[in-house]
Amino acid sequence: MRKETGINRQIVLASRPKGKPTSENFKLLETPIPEPKESQVLLETLYLSLDPYMRGRMSDAPSYAAPVGLGEVMVGATVSRVVTSRHPKFKAGDLVMSYAGWQDYALSDGRDLTPLGDMPRPSLALGVLGMPGFTAYMGLMDIGQPKAGETLVVAAASGAVGSVVGQIGKIIGCRVVGIAGGKEKCRYVKEELGFDECLDHHGEGLPELLREACPKGIDIYFENVGGKVWDAVMPLLNTKARIPVCGLIADYNRTSLPEGPDRMGLLMGTILRLRLRMQGFIINMDYGHRFPEFRQPMEQWVREGRVKFREDVVEGLEKAPEAFMGMLEGANFGKLVVKV
Repeated sequence: MRKETGINRQIVLASRPKGKPTSENFKLLETPIPEPKESQVLLETLYLSLDPYMRGRMSDAPSYAAPVGLGEVMVGATVSRVVTSRHPKFKAGDLVMSYAGWQDYALSDGRDLTPLGDMPRPSLALGVLGMPGFTAYMGLMDIGQPKAGETLVVAAASGAVGSVVGQIGKIIGCRVVGIAGGKEKCRYVKEELGFDECLDHHGEGLPELLREACPKGIDIYFENVGGKVWDAVMPLLNTKARIPVCGLIADYNRTSLPEGPDRMGLLMGTILRLRLRMQGFIINMDYGHRFPEFRQPMEQWVREGRVKFREDVVEGLEKAPEAFMGMLEGANFGKLVVKV
């Protein structure tokens, strides 16, 4: 255990990025390990989840959640082990999901902890059985409302959310077309995950290829990218298509609007003419109370091998900034997790 050193490594926000984050925006500190007070537990971080939403929390622009303060520990979900407990509901050795952030140790009063029991692969609580899987399930099922025979298009199809969206779509009986960055990711999506087709957005002619892959148009588009992928999708949307929006990673590092004509009129006209349902959602705010509705079927699908997953595991807390910056550029392959 790292506790023997008495040191708690923390990665804090040193400055706010302008455009793409850089290593200068982060700082590694060494602080004393805190001592739990009455009704608190001391947590040791085992796995840290890295997710695109963290880029928004680095900015002080208005958003759905408060920004990380300068000098504060970067936020993030973790799988942690209880080291010391002064809380009646937890004991030393318990595995929990928490929000300890980018650090070795953290204190908790227990309100943000989810017991994991003897989960054989606890890192899955940060991926297919956690927030990304939950986002995929509720966004598709509640907003997308898929029906057998419909065409579902999924952006970032090899990622933690998109990969699960497409596999659920196949279970329901949809034609599923993924879009991913690179030939290897597309091969994985089609051959391993079972999508009907997967298109490489790094290649030429995405609009034409997508039209060929969706001869009956698009009934559901699960949006978590934006940018040129959305540009290719919009002309193919069918009447009353549904568009769950959980992210726009192509725009997270923008400091200004893209060049070109104002296309807001085109978008609004398309929404009106086709009676589209385009709805953004924040998973914990909108659906947190419905987590058991997701967990039961997803655990069964994973157990049966009907939903597969891939983790991209980085070793060492000090590697978190580099891995995070790479994720925003599409460098990761699967759910990005730091083994602390």
